[in-house]
This record gives sequence, C-alpha cells and structure tokens, in this order.
Amino acid sequence: MKTMERFLVAIAVLAMAGWSEAQLQMNFYERSCPKAEKIVSDYVHQHIYNAPSLAATLIRMHFHDCFVRGCDGSVLINSTSGNAEKDSTPNLTLRGFDFIERIKSLLEAACPKTVSCADVIALAARDSIVATGGPSWRVPTGRRDGRISNATEALNNIPPPTSNFTTLQRLFGNQGLDLKDLVLLSGAHTIGVSHCSSFNIRLYNFTGRLDQDPSLDSEYASNLKARKCRSINDNSTIVEMDPGSRKTFDLGYYRNLLKRRGLFQSDSALTTNSATLKTVNDLVSGSVEEFYKEFGRSMEKMGRINVKTGSNGVIRTRCSVADS
Repeated sequence: MKTMERFLVAIAVLAMAGWSEAQLQMNFYERSCPKAEKIVSDYVHQHIYNAPSLAATLIRMHFHDCFVRGCDGSVLINSTSGNAEKDSTPNLTLRGFDFIERIKSLLEAACPKTVSCADVIALAARDSIVATGGPSWRVPTGRRDGRISNATEALNNIPPPTSNFTTLQRLFGNQGLDLKDLVLLSGAHTIGVSHCSSFNIRLYNFTGRLDQDPSLDSEYASNLKARKCRSINDNSTIVEMDPGSRKTFDLGYYRNLLKRRGLFQSDSALTTNSATLKTVNDLVSGSVEEFYKEFGRSMEKMGRINVKTGSNGVIRTRCSVADS
C-alpha cells in the first residue's frame, strides 16, 4: 500500500473511532457499572408511589434539560449567583431534584465517578413513566455532564406555555426536532398539573382588553374561572392538564385539543397548523399502543440532543454542584 493510501486509511479509521466514541449506546455501563440501570429502576419503582406526580415533573425535567445546552444535566446545578437554569422562570416549578440526587448517591456508592447526572435524568424519567403505567422507550446511555448553567439560556430556549405555533416550530427546530416530534412530545401533557399562572391570561386578559382567548372552549373556560382560577392574580391553584385522566398516560390530551380544551396556548397552537393537526387526528383515530411507540421514538430522539460523550463533558459526583 502506498504511503498516501496508508495515510488516508489511518485518517478514516481515526474518524470512525471518534464517531463511535461520540455515540450513545444501549447498556453503556455494562462493564463499568453493570447494575447502574437496575439501581435507577429499583429506586424509582420503590419510591415513585410515595409521590406519583413526580413522573410528570421528571419527564418535564428531562425535556427542560435537553433544550438548554443539550442533555447534560445542567438543569440540576444549584445557583451560586442567582443565574442558574433553576432560577429561570420555566424551571421555577420543577420538582424532583432531591429524588435525582438520591439516585446519584446510590450510583456513586456502587461505581464512583462513572454514571452521569444526565443519564440519571434520562433513565429516571423513563422509569417513572413506566412505573406509573405509561409507555417505555429505549434510553441509550453514555451522556456526560456539563458544568455551565445559565438562567437566560433556559428562558430563551425552553418553549413557554404562551407559545404560538411559529415559536414552537422555531424552538423545536433549533433542537433538531420536527413537527411530528412537537406533537408527540406535547403528549406528555396527558399527565400532570399546572399552576393557573401559566394560562390565566387566556381566561382574563388575552389581548390586554380584559378578554378571553376565543380559541378556548367557552364552557371549559367558564368552569376554570368558576372552580379553579378565580382571578388573574391566582398563581398557586393547581389544574389538571388532561382533565379526568391526568394520572393515565393516554390519548385524552389529544381528544381535548380537538374540543378546543388544550390548557395552554402552546397546546391549542397544535391545531392551528395543517400538518400538526393531521398528526393529532391520526393519533386520536389510532390506538394507544401506536401512540406509545411513536412517543417513545420522539423521546429517544430528544434524549440525543447535543449530548456530550467520550472526552467531552465530565462526570459530576453531585448533580447539584457544577465542580463536584
């Protein structure tokens, strides 16, 4: 083989090696920490019943983590100057940080400095949904952690509940997610609750004229105002995102969208575009099993957003501390 040919082959081999190192894979910890995924699963299954609502917040935490600097565990970092992702408006109602930290401490005891906080979030989100009766999906691992956590970046990248379709398309597109992913990932709103402050403007002052959002079903809006969010200043009352089946991971969320009963503007926005509306209708006319399968594909795709792998990133020993 000529010298130039050898050189080109060597470059190709190195490129392939670098590409392989940078990929997530199933059972990444099989050799370095064989019981890692079982430790996560066991803890979730043992404790989620004490607070089943954590399933919704853990999947939301995973989503919020991945939309800022990729899935790198940066949402878990405590503030030192009031400027961490935790301090940003989209994350002020996140819970479950201690839950993740307790799992991490078990992993550190079993395999020090081996399993990333980013992987703990991804695995715990999936396992909590499974433990409460929802779908499962593949979670390839091998993510490494970041050390930068910035409140402004969270505010700029996490889609707010007041988003219209254009904003949703842009923010999801920035992460390499398409319109089908947008509809499917929004389906996580089939479980969990929200505070009135996230949608009160739709009830009381939609255009700044003390009016109601005309895209919201009037009967639904009246019930919310009479029984739940009784003033625009109510910031604490909790409302089901999928009335009647908030504890069940099902198609109820999409059926409500077609009745103009999506709680957030970002929910209603899915019916304002022909492509996303078609996806909603297809899901409603299909089976819950098909929804589970498609939802799982989008979750796995989201879990790969801008991941740090190989020599990029670190393994934080404490998820709440950047330099641990």
